[in-house]
Amino acid sequence: MNWKKELKSWGIMLGIFGFLYFSGLITPIVGGLQSVLLSTGLIKPMVLLENKEKEAFDFTGQFLDEYGDRVGLSQYRGKTIFINLWATWCPPCRAEMPHISSLYDKVKDDEKVVFLMIALDDDFNKSIEFVEDREFSFPIVHAAYGLNPSLQSQAIPTTLVVSPEGEIVFYQEGMSNFDNQEFQDFLQGL
Repeated sequence: MNWKKELKSWGIMLGIFGFLYFSGLITPIVGGLQSVLLSTGLIKPMVLLENKEKEAFDFTGQFLDEYGDRVGLSQYRGKTIFINLWATWCPPCRAEMPHISSLYDKVKDDEKVVFLMIALDDDFNKSIEFVEDREFSFPIVHAAYGLNPSLQSQAIPTTLVVSPEGEIVFYQEGMSNFDNQEFQDFLQGL
């Protein structure tokens, strides 16, 4: 008798998972749950690069902005650059977006700090709609021309911070809550 209950329970769980997966609801649900986890403050970025040499950032490369204009990385030389590689189909990317948006709102008036949110979706319009629907205020660009060697990563989301001297001073694969005073001070102190 117990195996029938167990089999029924597994069938129900697989049915629910299958429905969520095939309906496309799994990504926003998992992203939302991960965002709640990030809100607890348990997952924060480590702002010190321990046991890692600072690397020079490659300023070659271009992207497309929301208006179809080319954006060259070289225009950001001499500024602190917060770079995030993301996609709409990535639940951890979705999870950290509200926290990145909040951080952006706090530092956007600092002319020394720029945000480069690089969308990796094939369809850039989907990325634009995602950001607009959630009323995020940060600007986004599309990796229409590919990524230079400094931006190559094995996972998304990936976040980098480049110093005004052109060195990668922060690198993290995976989600984090960047909206905290320590990280804000780190960005504005470079």
